[in-house]
Amino acid sequence: MSDEELGMIRQAQHGDRLALAQLFQNHYSFLYKYLLKATMDPQLAEDVTQDTIVRCMEKMTSYNGSSSFSSWMITIATRLYIDRLRRRSREEEWIRREQGMRSIRWQFETKGEEWSDVLDALSRVSSPQRIALLLKHYYGYSYGEIGKILGIPEGTAKSRAAYGLKQLREEMKMDD
Repeated sequence: MSDEELGMIRQAQHGDRLALAQLFQNHYSFLYKYLLKATMDPQLAEDVTQDTIVRCMEKMTSYNGSSSFSSWMITIATRLYIDRLRRRSREEEWIRREQGMRSIRWQFETKGEEWSDVLDALSRVSSPQRIALLLKHYYGYSYGEIGKILGIPEGTAKSRAAYGLKQLREEMKMDD
């Protein structure tokens, strides 16, 4: 890192907005190109670049110089991108579950079968807990058998079923 950049960083840390703007302008292209390669999506790369700049502005005083400024920015950018991927994955899972629930409800209703509030609440319990809960309380398997079916320890099967039951109860209370 050059003395000039180090001076600019120190000025930015002490509230010099011009130094801060110049610092980010100097690193913007590098950061964007990195994220473009990481995301393979120009719009997402642009969004994460902007989010990174904002986060760096918020955390500017925490930069301690133990790594290069660009490495510090890349670390922040990578974490933001991973968080966004996790959030997107959870959102996609929720959408799939909602669509599946509507489809199952429609199948029940077209066959003249009742779609109960319990099934509605059960659809909102996370998959690992829902499966353990069904195997234990609906189909009557032991925790050892559930563990074998799911390839998990018996204790994990027990905790998933218990947590699933707790989630189901909470969902049922919310429906009241």
